[in-house]
This record gives sequence, structure tokens and C-alpha cells, in this order.
Amino acid sequence: MATSSSNSSAGQTWSQRFESALHPAIALFNASIGFDIELIEYDLSGSQAHAKMLAHTGIISPAEGEQLVAGLEQIRQEYQAGSFQPGVEAEDVHFAVERRLTELVGDVGKKLHTARSRNDQVGTDTRLYLRAQVEQIQQQILDFQAVMLGLAEQHVETLIPGYTHLQRAQPLSLAHHLLAYVEMTQRDWQRLGEIYHRINISPLGSGALAGTTFPIDRHYSAELLGFESVYANSLDGVSDRDFAIEFLCAASLVMVHLSRLAEEVILWASEEFGFVTLKDSCSTGSSIMPQKKNPDVPELVRGKTGRVFGHLQGMLVLMKGLPLAYNKDLQEDKEALFDGVKTVQGCLEAMTILFAEGLEFRPARLNQAVTEDFSNATDVADYLAAKGVPFREAYNLVGKVVKTSLAANKLLKDLTLEEWQSLHPAFEPDIYAAIEPRQVVSARNSFGGTGFEQVNRALAAAKQRWQQAS
Repeated sequence: MATSSSNSSAGQTWSQRFESALHPAIALFNASIGFDIELIEYDLSGSQAHAKMLAHTGIISPAEGEQLVAGLEQIRQEYQAGSFQPGVEAEDVHFAVERRLTELVGDVGKKLHTARSRNDQVGTDTRLYLRAQVEQIQQQILDFQAVMLGLAEQHVETLIPGYTHLQRAQPLSLAHHLLAYVEMTQRDWQRLGEIYHRINISPLGSGALAGTTFPIDRHYSAELLGFESVYANSLDGVSDRDFAIEFLCAASLVMVHLSRLAEEVILWASEEFGFVTLKDSCSTGSSIMPQKKNPDVPELVRGKTGRVFGHLQGMLVLMKGLPLAYNKDLQEDKEALFDGVKTVQGCLEAMTILFAEGLEFRPARLNQAVTEDFSNATDVADYLAAKGVPFREAYNLVGKVVKTSLAANKLLKDLTLEEWQSLHPAFEPDIYAAIEPRQVVSARNSFGGTGFEQVNRALAAAKQRWQQAS
């Protein structure tokens, strides 16, 4: 464990200008070590690259550079082993590392901060952290898509009622419904990839706000860290948090899509719908009603969505009034970002497990459901239009057919041919085949439609796209 520092100015991160220590309550209020310890691995990597750059440019000697890199690696091993656990006296992860480094390698450790400010240091650490998290979330999206593609392949010819306004509209292929979420999450995957490039820019070397007098090589350190480029303006480099806001925006859209799917599962699992059965591995019971099986996973996903929205709003409000360059307000970006990342990752994992092994579709119930309504009414209008009846006239006539059927407590399939022909002479015996649910779905063979042929094509295209991304 790191040695605790005293409250003397020698233990502070700032200069001898100050004559007394912080009030203990203010020290606690000011400290970020409780949450920014999350950045330690990235801080160590960034500091190693900075040390190598200092040696590369001759600002420190090669031997000093090697000492710093080795000391930082020892801190990494200590942290991973659990023996390096800095407390609030360290203020933040950056000072905690620097102080421990000096304990390990002596005065050369004090040279690590040459040509660097905590302002560009924290910006670098945050970008390294978020870059890694975006890669993980993109992989989780691919894992989720793999499960949905597998289910879609099983259910191309399983029918499900389609809804608008939560009213029965037209029957669909269940695969078509599932593939809609593959398309949504594909946009999420793409969006995160685009944001990744704006995350992957190095602020290291921007200093506090104005650069440095030392002959540093920012491109060298950026290359060591895998950054694509460096910030062209030092003020922008230390104060930019657009990348964090963009991430939280993309994360919010991931959550929107997961929450919409969660809402559908909650409906599908109800007695009123009965489209899916929840398995014991992903549901719980009631504390008082023994018959109940609760859809906890989708309900939690739906609930956690608001957290990510809140973090996005908080970041926007945080940034809207900040003058250039760095302000202490920016310490508040970490908890929002960390929680946003963990929430999205947790929800993606939970929904992937839910669809992989936590629920089961009920094809018989689904196929029965599409025969219990008037969702084939549009096909009656299309039938008449194909016979030469103007569509608007056919549309109005079908409204009358539905009204008549409801009054007689009949579905369209139950009308006799005489009843059909009494409504319009264009109706022939083939009307029954035209309004059969499987034919209704199959006939919608326009590109992107729910026809089985189109669904199979869409499924093949989505699988090929997934393989290329994996």
C-alpha cells in the first residue's frame, strides 16, 4: 500500500505558494481518487509513453526513461495484485501514481511530469479508457446481433401480429421483427465506430492550456499510444469533451433500442399476449403472489435507460458555460462517463443472455394470434385494387366489410362467398387464399418487406455483414 502523505505542502500536488493545508472536508470534497482510480491502467500506459517521449527527445536521459517506464510497470503489477490502493490523501489517480513512482525510483520519478500538466494527462487517460470501452461495446453489440440472427433464422416462417399504435395492423414474419433490432443495433455499431475516431486524438503535450517550452514530440507519444492524430490546438486539447458527449449520445441510442425491445418482451410475456415464455434463469417471482413470473431483465433495462439519458443531459449542462480552457468542473465528467459505460455494457449483456437462453417464443400461439383479428383487411383492399377497383373506393368498401363483420361477430375469413359478392361483384373464391395470414405475409415481397423471400435475403445480408465485422 502507498505511504500516506502528511498535510504539509510537501505532500500536496501544488507549489509552495500555499502556506497551509486544505481543510479536511474540502480535501475530501476536492478529491477524485474514489472514482478516477478507474483510469489507473490508462494513466500508467500514458505515463510510460510520455517517459519514452521525454527520453526520445533528449529531455531526460535514456537511462532515466527506462527507470520511469520500469517503475510505472511495477505500479501496474502492484495495483493488479491489490497492494497499491491509494486513499483520499492522494487527491487523484495521477498524483497517486507519481508519488508511488518517486518512492520506487527516487528523484528521477519527479521528472515524469516534465512538459505535462494534469490537464492534458487526464484528457489522455480518459480517451484511452473510452477507446477501450467503445471497442468492448461494439463487440457486445455483435454478440447481441449473433443471438438475434440465430433466432431470426429459426423463425422466418413463424408469424407474429404487427402493430401500429399498439393496435393489430398486419401480420409479419417473426424473423422480420427480430431483424429490425439487428438493423437498429447495426446503426449503433456504426455510430460508435465513427465516434471512435474522434475519441482517438491525443491531447498529450497540450500542457495546462498553452503547450510547453520543452522540445517535445507529440506525434511520437501519440503513435506509442495508438492515437490516430493529435489535437491541433492546445486550448481545445485540454478542454474538449465533445467525444464524451458524443459517446453518451450514442450510448443513449443503444439504450433506446434495448428499451424498446425490453418493452415488447414485457408485453409478449403477459397473459394478454402470451407470445413468449420466460425461463427461470432470467425471471423472478412475487413475494406474495406465487403464480407470478416477473420480467425483471427487460424491466431493469427499461429503467436503466433513464440513467444514461441523465448522464448525457448532465454532460451537456456541465459543458455549456465553461470558458476556455480547463476548469475543475470537468472532474464531474468521470462518474457520468464511467456509469454510462457500465450501464450500457451491463444491459447489452443482460439482453443478450435473455434472448439466448432466457425466453422461448410460442409459435403455435403466435400463429393463432394472426388469425384472430382484421389485420388482413388491407389485403382485401389490395385484392380489389388488383381487380381494377380504384384503391380509395376499395379502401372505403373494406371499412364497410369490417363493420358488417363486427356486427355479425365474424372475422373476414368466416364470411361466405355470397356475403363477399353482395358487397362487391369483384370478389371471387380466391379471396380466401388472398387473406390467409401466411399468404398475406408472403405477398409483401417488396424490398425490405416482410415477405419470406425478402426476409431470407435480408437475413443472409445481415449474416454476411456480421461476419465481416466480427
